[in-house]
Amino acid sequence: MGRARTAPHALSHGSALAMAFVSCAQYEHGYFTAYGRLAEERPDLILHLGDYQYEYRRDTYTIPGGNVRHHEGPETESLANYRQRHAQYKTDPDLQAAHAAAPWLVVWDDHELDNNWADEVPEKPEVPQPNFLARREAAFRAYYENMPLRRAAIPRGVDMQLYRRVRWGRMATFHMLDTRQYRSDQGCGDGYSDCPAAADPARSITGDAQERWLLDGMRRSEARWDVIGQQVFFAQRDNNAGPAKITSQDAWDGYVASRQRITQGWVDAEVRNPVVLTGDVHAHWASDLKLDYDDPTTRTVGSELVASSITTGGDGLDSDPAAHPYLTINPHLKFYNNQRGYVLTRIERDRLTADFKVLPQVTRPGAAAHTKATFVIEDRVPGVQRTYLRPVDPSAARTPGIDWIQETVDLETKRP
Repeated sequence: MGRARTAPHALSHGSALAMAFVSCAQYEHGYFTAYGRLAEERPDLILHLGDYQYEYRRDTYTIPGGNVRHHEGPETESLANYRQRHAQYKTDPDLQAAHAAAPWLVVWDDHELDNNWADEVPEKPEVPQPNFLARREAAFRAYYENMPLRRAAIPRGVDMQLYRRVRWGRMATFHMLDTRQYRSDQGCGDGYSDCPAAADPARSITGDAQERWLLDGMRRSEARWDVIGQQVFFAQRDNNAGPAKITSQDAWDGYVASRQRITQGWVDAEVRNPVVLTGDVHAHWASDLKLDYDDPTTRTVGSELVASSITTGGDGLDSDPAAHPYLTINPHLKFYNNQRGYVLTRIERDRLTADFKVLPQVTRPGAAAHTKATFVIEDRVPGVQRTYLRPVDPSAARTPGIDWIQETVDLETKRP
């Protein structure tokens, strides 16, 4: 039993849309309390932006203090393995409640198959995985069997049509992307680096066909809000205050030309309100989007909202976002918080309001959720504006001397 919802008529804006988005639920790292709290919000629509389940065998991807639950079975490689893993996740009552509370729009990221995979290339090409395409086929089939997808997404061998467009009347159009199946392999490995290949115009994170589909859809759109639901960080995030540009090569920073073409495309199309929604990085972020991130005086042309993880990374810690060096190095970044949770939005004709919800812990069940910050995007005014920030809990004071940059990199990239 679950709650369905009929979208407004194609020519109607309808009433305000309560839309939430989530990502990154590592079963072993915590309890899915955030899903339960999200269900209690009674949203109209939930977007899951990837890492719905994780592929690792028990105790190979651990948090400090040890994992609080355990995966059953080996690392997922066969169809039976992936089915078992999806089934184990579906036993969680909080996840069940979230599925029952509202319809979902879903896209995968990497862990539904293999960490940091790119097209037909596994995470570590230097470690032979001769059956990787068979593994990809198995993962896609299990994903389709277990997720709310239409018949158009039925896998055909190693391919699956996941990117698609969903219209919520004239209020919003959701362009749901697949940034894994068609991407060029990461140019300089998967982590943070100053990588010349990142600027190569021949490299793409979406593939040519999906890029054309997205740009054509934005040109034709008559929606008040054009929302791009996708997986990895879109805005530039340089973690070096010096002349070197050290960025995540698994994110859009590793595919600068792709990002530039798509951003210029929505600017040229005069898209009314472009908003990018993101998961993957296990922390809450909010940012302005630019055509030229190296010149902070250039105009803002869009907005990005990033959801933290449901559990991945463990409890995390509250902090003052203004103290994070990333926000100083990258003035277009406006918010950071390393706690688990979700983002709850209210989309109206004149504004989009985003509440960044957090939980104080996930390694014990039953925590309450609260709003850490609220940002507003006004109609025809690109960029995020903060309207509320909850003061830091004194009991969550950070240990002096912790390297914020390294902590952030580890949160995103530390794997078995």
